Amino acid sequence: MFAGSRPADREPDTSARPPLVRELLLVVGLFVIYKFGRQAANGHVDEAYHNAGRVWDLERAVHLPDEGAVQGLLLHDETLIHLANTYYATVHFPATLLFLAWLYWRRPRHYIWSRRILAVLTGAALALHLLFPLAPPRLLAATGLVDTGQVYGPTVYGATPATDSMANQFAAMPSLHFGWAVMVGVGLVVATRSRWRWLWLLHPAITLLVIVGTANHYWLDSIVVAALLAVALAALRLPRAEPLRTHVPWPSYAGAPYNTAVPAQGTSSSYAPTGGRR
Repeated sequence: MFAGSRPADREPDTSARPPLVRELLLVVGLFVIYKFGRQAANGHVDEAYHNAGRVWDLERAVHLPDEGAVQGLLLHDETLIHLANTYYATVHFPATLLFLAWLYWRRPRHYIWSRRILAVLTGAALALHLLFPLAPPRLLAATGLVDTGQVYGPTVYGATPATDSMANQFAAMPSLHFGWAVMVGVGLVVATRSRWRWLWLLHPAITLLVIVGTANHYWLDSIVVAALLAVALAALRLPRAEPLRTHVPWPSYAGAPYNTAVPAQGTSSSYAPTGGRR
């Protein structure tokens, strides 16, 4: 098969793969910044609850769907709500890391693009966490929602949000759970060519239902992070693939485009080389 007709998902773009050690250090560094950034946003408890009330009232004013309707569907079956809590607690980081690892090994050009998008998105989200601390709906009494993680388990959060040293529970806006999930789905759709690739979008769809149904996020948290991701995708385009260089052999002597024989004296030849003396 000619190189030019090779499917896009088999392009040998491994030359774009950056050094592994550098990338590991970079990803670990970004994760540490993410954790410290969330911790830096701690301590704004009163402001977080005040903002939560404003977000809840705004959603009702613009007639967004009630988060309680989604939670009600999950609460019909204890197994279902337990699965939703497990998905929330265990899929977020591993799915994103596996996504980056696979792209690094198989689609280096897409890896660099996705890593940049995720870094920009996470940085913007951390800035919003600092500027707009927000208590999740499970902590706001006015919502009437159940903290499914604490009631049914498993949960990644401490029972006392204000003193939780493992995570900042007042960083609901925007939802990085949903933002990362959308990038994983979109990145895999772009990087692959299978007819089934659109099924990757089930990950962000399930994530959205889980974060709302477990009362960890408002609808508005997902809308804001989707807008931030759209801006990042528009600003940071996928790098162009370098064209494949194919070896073109020199024409053989027998296949020379003109006759190299010397014409007899006094005769003309119509096979004289182009550009020769007339």
